[in-house]
Amino acid sequence: MKVLRWAASAEGGDGQELGKITALDVSSQRFGSLGRIRVPGGVDEDTAVQVAELRLGWGSVVREVDEFCKPVTKLPEELPLPSTATSSDLYTQLATSSRTSIHRLRITKGSDGTYIPNIASLPISETGLRDGSTIYVKDLGPQISWRLVYILEYLGPLLIHPLLYFLLPSPSSGPSFLQTLSCALITLHFLKRELETLFVHRFSAATMPLFNLFKNSAHYWLLAGLNIALFTYRPCCPAAGPSNPYITWPSVAAYTVGELGNLNAHLVLRSLRASDGSTERGIPRGLGFGWVTCPNYMFEAMAWAGIAGVTWSWSSVLFAAVAVGQMGVWAGKREGRYRREFGGKYQKKRSVMLPGIW
Repeated sequence: MKVLRWAASAEGGDGQELGKITALDVSSQRFGSLGRIRVPGGVDEDTAVQVAELRLGWGSVVREVDEFCKPVTKLPEELPLPSTATSSDLYTQLATSSRTSIHRLRITKGSDGTYIPNIASLPISETGLRDGSTIYVKDLGPQISWRLVYILEYLGPLLIHPLLYFLLPSPSSGPSFLQTLSCALITLHFLKRELETLFVHRFSAATMPLFNLFKNSAHYWLLAGLNIALFTYRPCCPAAGPSNPYITWPSVAAYTVGELGNLNAHLVLRSLRASDGSTERGIPRGLGFGWVTCPNYMFEAMAWAGIAGVTWSWSSVLFAAVAVGQMGVWAGKREGRYRREFGGKYQKKRSVMLPGIW
């Protein structure tokens, strides 16, 4: 892992020295000086070009490292950056010089581990980096688009359920009313998710590790796809029997309210995030946000409770339980993030996802 250490110093002469950068290559137990950053004499500081040269030498190992990151094998020998540079310029320069995809790089402050996002409108001066601070540059490994991961993971249930709906029921009697209704509700749920991925969701990061594609897809293709379909559309499944209107229609109502409420919450969250990839956001307000931290998860749980009431399948209950458990963890983290970001402006929630329960 490469560590860029900015150490303040001063020097007279033809130019003003702004700082010194030290690079620490923990993976090979090497460290060295990236040289001195100067503002040439007579040049306005706002337009000055800062240049650093790399000189490596042998040294001791730094222990405060992330053992799971990959080393950036090539630090630039020269890194020209104007004082008006943005964080996006920093990423671009490092990616170009190290011949690494910009999406594989992650830069954090050494002082507190704060992530420095790749945003074209974020000046370096506003990231908290100062003379004497340290940044960590990590290679995150092969990456894949967040949006593409969402599309592929939801595609599994969207294909599996209609396919098994036509293949599994009894050839003589065909699918029952509950099996047809189950297939329709589940297909509409994941079709909605695909459309939201394309037209609603905004992501604070462009990519995620490639491994997440297989992990996320297994959750949806196997647990939401094959698991539910195999125990819903076969002739021996409870959904193959007659419908109980006192259970079926309240379940459909819960599903409808859940899906519409979930969509509304997603639209509220979208309105709080800028389209330029910025991580800045406001305090969400609207339907459900006064009750829990994440009403989108609350309404999602309601929709899956409705699906479970229609399918009469333990497999639907299993998927819903796993999904609710994961969403609860995410909601707890978001509540903590809101409290840190907004302080006294944010109304703390006693429940993060299910009112009075969780």
